[in-house]
Amino acid sequence: MSLTSTKYYHRDLSWLRFNHRVLQEAADKRNPLYERIKFLAIFSSNLDEFFKVRVSAIRQIKQLDKGLRKKLITKPNKLLKKIKKEVNSQQEEFGKIFRDHIIPELKTVGISLINHTQFSEEQQQFAKTYYREQLAAKLTLDCKISEEEDIFIENEQLYLASLHNDQLVVFKIPSDTPRFVVFPNGDESHSVTFIDDILKYNFKDVYPEITFHSIKVSRDAELYIDNEYSGNLLEKIKASLSNRSTGQVTRMLVDKTAPDALLDALKDELHVNDTDVVLGGMYHNFKDFFGFPNPIKKKLVLPEIAPVRNAALNTYKSIFSAISEKDRLLYFPYESFEHVVELLEEAANDEKVTKIKITLYRVAKESRLTNALIDASKNGKKVMVFMEAKARFDEQNNIKWGTILENNGAKVIYSFPGIKVHSKVLYIERIEENEPVHYGYIGTGNFNEKTATVYTDFCLMTKNEKITTELAQVFQVLERKIIIPKTKNLLISPFTTRNAFLELVDTEIKNAKQGKKAYIILKMNSIQDTRMIEALYEASNAGVQIDMVVRGICCLVPGIKGQSANIRVKSVLGQHLEHARVYIFANGGKEKLYIGSADWMTRNLDHRIEVITPILDSEMHRQIRTYVQWQLNDTVKARKIDAKQKNRYIMEDDYEIHSQQKAYEEIVKMNS
Repeated sequence: MSLTSTKYYHRDLSWLRFNHRVLQEAADKRNPLYERIKFLAIFSSNLDEFFKVRVSAIRQIKQLDKGLRKKLITKPNKLLKKIKKEVNSQQEEFGKIFRDHIIPELKTVGISLINHTQFSEEQQQFAKTYYREQLAAKLTLDCKISEEEDIFIENEQLYLASLHNDQLVVFKIPSDTPRFVVFPNGDESHSVTFIDDILKYNFKDVYPEITFHSIKVSRDAELYIDNEYSGNLLEKIKASLSNRSTGQVTRMLVDKTAPDALLDALKDELHVNDTDVVLGGMYHNFKDFFGFPNPIKKKLVLPEIAPVRNAALNTYKSIFSAISEKDRLLYFPYESFEHVVELLEEAANDEKVTKIKITLYRVAKESRLTNALIDASKNGKKVMVFMEAKARFDEQNNIKWGTILENNGAKVIYSFPGIKVHSKVLYIERIEENEPVHYGYIGTGNFNEKTATVYTDFCLMTKNEKITTELAQVFQVLERKIIIPKTKNLLISPFTTRNAFLELVDTEIKNAKQGKKAYIILKMNSIQDTRMIEALYEASNAGVQIDMVVRGICCLVPGIKGQSANIRVKSVLGQHLEHARVYIFANGGKEKLYIGSADWMTRNLDHRIEVITPILDSEMHRQIRTYVQWQLNDTVKARKIDAKQKNRYIMEDDYEIHSQQKAYEEIVKMNS
């Protein structure tokens, strides 16, 4: 994908523009102070993952044969330079927000974030005592004594580095100690400091003539598993997890006040060049700001949304009875994920239930849901769990739960070589009046109690045989009983999703050419697949109006005459992470609406097992349509994604629509 194309915005540069939207939330004074601090932490955490995964992949591509490399990416060195330029610009903006806004505003509420040069006499004595009692025994010192010895800098750990008598001296900051220290205070004001500054203050006694500077490295975190198509994939993943801490350095983040001599010594030691060096502020690992202390105990965050229970489901003693009457829709986090947990808990203890089958992609570390599956297995149900062992950064936890489930009698199937199972589906068989009856669950988000309080997602619970019969085929594929599912309603990647979506787009093109009303509305996390983008360009040129809500990566370039003049793209980023995928097509007046787990990324269409379901219930269709329309009309948390992805907020003088707040208010009203 060309870096200068007007047809496609490069996916990695687009991702960085998404992270810029996170940074905008940190700067947005409409957000409470600690909410803005949280967005600084999210920005930092996101950027760490970007370097561990995406930059790692680009560097790996640099090692390939030139002919093969050209098929994958254009000029990786040029891309890395563009990435560095964008990251440096964002780091500057980050530092300005932190220095010029966050620190002064903390002071106005009685919290002073101070460095070691600002310690009072009492704070100096406290710092010495804290160092002696809490930190000294935990410090790890590395010195470069000879050319034969290497200093190993761990992935995403914090270090203080300097040169002493031309030797490289590196201290690892203890990671098992809180990052922030609140000084004792007798009045209403409070002083907070980094443990970095506690260390710097105490190091003066040992190294009075030198200054220490903060450093951090990101290392290659992708699991490059050779020869995936042979051997036991699970065992390969287990063996590869340790590589996360020892991989190639993809970024060296250094305090920009560090002298050139120190930079040169670090570059030599870590075998990196100028492209890999990012100059930042005095402090790194801002993701630690998720735990920034609040000694004044005032509410400085947005009020947490208390998920409401679905009133319709609450009227039934049995969730199976509720689903039997009609399809049920839940909208997380506004509605409670407890209903899903309770469905599995009821199934585990229901004598009529004979089988439970589920796909698990990211599992909570502590999970009632998985405990229900264990209970079901102990109670004699046939429990089949497809556990995706390649869910990035969750492999270890997923394997742990897989082992526990297996040990308790469940049948656990792990990842297929070369393909991920990304679908979020559940299938339950229940004997009713001596006949097997099937219940299905299809969601846009993971079976994860924790993320269901943060991510916005839809789920469908149904007994409709048009859906459940085809859902049964998905599990037959996973159990390797059939190779290709035959479906009329469900879209299943990598088998039917791409062609089905292309046909739906083509229908809109034909209708537009015939003068019929034609439109497409898409809500997704990312769009990168060039064939789908080309189809939308063709539709735009045919006169189809296309409106999109894309949270993250957007490689489509909207608003270009002769290419995408009829395509409008917005991004909504607020208190909750927009995660639901919704696909709407005018269909000649008989509108079709789908929800599911797939973005329009090549990986989702061709290299993952995804499940997308039509919404057949007219009331549910109307509800989802309304929620999506509010996002299209958002004037508080929406940005316009233009050809240059400048991230301008969309604001209207005449009205204000905050789509996330409006959705929650509607859910509360519906269930009161």
